[in-house]
Amino acid sequence: MKKGPESEACALAAPGNLVESDPDTNSNNGTSAREKDILPSPGEQTTSAETSRKKLCGYLNKLGIKGPIKTWKSRWFFYDENKCRLLYYRTAQDINPLGSIDLSSASFDCKMENGEGVFEIRTPSRAFTLKAISKQAMMYWLQQLQMRRWEFCNIQSRFPVGSSQLVNEPLAGRTIDNEDFLPLVKTPTEAVGLKAASLPAPQTSTALQNISLKHPWTEIQNTVYNICGSKQLWGSNGNVFSFNEFQEHPENVDEEQEAEVKEGTLEDGRMGPRLKWIRKARWMNSGFPGSEELLREKNSVDKVNDLQQQILTLTEEVKSQKELVKLLHKALEAAQQEKRVSSMYLTVAEDKDRLELVCHKVRQIADLTSRLEALEQEKKELEQILTLRDSHIQELKEHVQLLMEKNHAKQEVIMTLTEQMARKLSDPLQEANTITVETLYKQQEEIEHLKDDIDAYKTQNQFLNSEIHQVTRLWTSVAENEKALLMKCACLQARNCQMESKYLTVLRKLQEAVPGLPNLHAELVKNLIREALQWDVKEEAEGLNLNPVSEYDEYGFMTVPDYEIEDWKLLARIQALEIKSNKLWSQEIVEKPLRDRWNSIGELNPSAELKSLIRNGIPVEHRQWVWSWMVSRHCSPVPGHYQRLLEQSRSTEHPACRQIELDLPRTLTNNKHFSSPTSQLIPRLRRVLVAFSWHNPAIGYCQGLNRLAAVALLVLEDEESAFWCLVYIVENLMPADYYSETLITSQVDQRVFKDFLSEKLPCLMAHFEQYQIDVSLITFNWFLVAFVDSLVSDILLRVWDAFLYEGTKVIFRYALAIFKYNEEEILRIHDSVEIYQYLRFFTRMITDGRKLMNIAFNDLNPFPMKLLRNRRSMHREELEAELRELEQIKAAYVKGRAEQGPQDLEEAVSEEEEES
Repeated sequence: MKKGPESEACALAAPGNLVESDPDTNSNNGTSAREKDILPSPGEQTTSAETSRKKLCGYLNKLGIKGPIKTWKSRWFFYDENKCRLLYYRTAQDINPLGSIDLSSASFDCKMENGEGVFEIRTPSRAFTLKAISKQAMMYWLQQLQMRRWEFCNIQSRFPVGSSQLVNEPLAGRTIDNEDFLPLVKTPTEAVGLKAASLPAPQTSTALQNISLKHPWTEIQNTVYNICGSKQLWGSNGNVFSFNEFQEHPENVDEEQEAEVKEGTLEDGRMGPRLKWIRKARWMNSGFPGSEELLREKNSVDKVNDLQQQILTLTEEVKSQKELVKLLHKALEAAQQEKRVSSMYLTVAEDKDRLELVCHKVRQIADLTSRLEALEQEKKELEQILTLRDSHIQELKEHVQLLMEKNHAKQEVIMTLTEQMARKLSDPLQEANTITVETLYKQQEEIEHLKDDIDAYKTQNQFLNSEIHQVTRLWTSVAENEKALLMKCACLQARNCQMESKYLTVLRKLQEAVPGLPNLHAELVKNLIREALQWDVKEEAEGLNLNPVSEYDEYGFMTVPDYEIEDWKLLARIQALEIKSNKLWSQEIVEKPLRDRWNSIGELNPSAELKSLIRNGIPVEHRQWVWSWMVSRHCSPVPGHYQRLLEQSRSTEHPACRQIELDLPRTLTNNKHFSSPTSQLIPRLRRVLVAFSWHNPAIGYCQGLNRLAAVALLVLEDEESAFWCLVYIVENLMPADYYSETLITSQVDQRVFKDFLSEKLPCLMAHFEQYQIDVSLITFNWFLVAFVDSLVSDILLRVWDAFLYEGTKVIFRYALAIFKYNEEEILRIHDSVEIYQYLRFFTRMITDGRKLMNIAFNDLNPFPMKLLRNRRSMHREELEAELRELEQIKAAYVKGRAEQGPQDLEEAVSEEEEES
């Protein structure tokens, strides 16, 4: 088979080097596997850098399965650098591979107990068991495969030119270093490389054993090529016959089913002494003098066992006889009862009494019939149980029989060993010499084997340490790449949200200019807005997920509420996109460090650090237990109190129940848990509000409490916890009379807020006074329900985090921050009607929660609580004086009307008389 080019390749290659080949060569181009490994291309002969690259190839035995039989088959293995695959052929002269092994995600293992030279390649789908001709060849293959896998993964993990530096940075400058785990193994030239390719394939015991019956066409093509021995017979497609319609190039298909082979026995040489000893023991086996005594003792033990069994049987029989006596007693009592009844029937004089006795008897018969049917059903069930127990008893009997047979066999072995020991003791000198020689030989042999095992396990330990180290490095590299990709993906999503938000903002500006546009352009703008608002629906129908904004957030709030006004829909979508963009940008820089700090917190204790963390927002996974801690810290729940309130509400209807029922459908309509009357949280919210109305009769129920309780239910989930949270807000956080009938404290807070607005934002307050804008028309509801239905859920829950920890001062801070956030936009409007319209939805223009939080807690400082209390006290006195003055005016008016009433009546009567 060697041709001129092969000889030239032999002359060029140095002894000991691996075979050179072009990895891009197609396996179907008419060149054999050996020629692909041996023949260098012209570019390889001219370029020294490329020719110096060693290729990995050689013969290995591969374990396969033919039905129940496991066989070793000789295969020529060749490593493909481009795909990081280990191709295997029947011989080095074949052109088509029988299969391949993907090494990019594989791991390697060698177990000394499997035998010398045996190692495993484990892929995610299966395991391949291979065997080299020697231990050195096995370690060489494992070390080379490790290096090739590392190089391929290191190259593949790099991103193409033009990728961001953030992604390429984790792997930049990494090189494969030589670990101290396993020294470099020398190349076994007789097992791999050029010399192995030149030698004939190793032969198996039978000719057909090495042939793959799973790939007949591949075997036929390889055989035809080997017989012809000339590439000129092959056409342009590399085939003698037209096998295009049949030929498949198996890459992932294996030749046979693989299995792990573990040799459970030692070699024949090690078993020799033991077999000789057993044969000698059997040869010396004969009658033992003490065997008759053992048999007699065994017979007496059997008799005792039989007597014990008879005692147990008789005991059971006595028990059954006692049960029979009890049944006979019961039957006798029943017969006597029947006799008494018959006597009564005969002695009764009137037919009416006899008829009553007959009816009573009929009822007894019916009762007994029903009992009989029940007993029959019970009997059937007991029969089934008895059948199952009989089968179980039969199985137990078979198991006992098996154990008895084993016991009998063990007793025979004991007898045999006893006789052997007796014979050995009868001739001690002869046996001592024999045993001493055999024992010495056996111990020497075991010592040699143990030394070999120690060396093998040392090598195995070194290789496994190297494998673990390299796999750990690969895993670290993949994890860093994944993290970089996630960061890049988040950046791209944030950029996409910003672009879409800007596009919608432009559409909104065009919508404002629609009255001044031609009809064609105005219709085009309306269509674009309609399409933009329906993007989510189109993407869901097409199975795409290009828009990162989900329909609902973690607590069920709609990210884009379904407003009837199209302009509001557009603003809501712009806000949702901006919020999502800000969250994505701050995820790694701000959110992740805060989440790590929350995860490191154990027991909660009031501190400046905890206040700072709560102001920055509590993560979703921690919010429930932190809120529960804040509520229980100031408002200790009374066990059983909530259940007693519910029982009271069931027995007596509260006057506020009607108003509660009217407000339930209007609670959090933009949340999927309250949007429908059949929602699961609606009954729980009803119970919480009714229980609170009984708990606090002074307030009962006030509009706005439904929203506070609904938010508490969404976060805390448990309705009793939500009830105590509502109690904590109304009775501890809010001032007294905040939810009374007069709402006097709520009005006081509006006056205090106007004072703070004049001090903190004087230009904005002057602008409001210029156009006679009363901000309390907008802010009154903010204070009453703590911004529920005014802010988006993400910002709202951050406000509530700080509100539950610090109190009502937080509401003042955030109310001022909202006006500060939109101050420039408000100052641009110079019409009172437009200002009111803007103030109706300007909270929907807030997209950056972090910026709002910084304004509230940093830009508005100082904000002392003492000043807030003094202002409240001052304005409360003023408001109470005004209310007293109004009451006096009202009383004087009523008194005047009462005095003028009779005079007006007389004048009206006189006028009627004159007209008549």
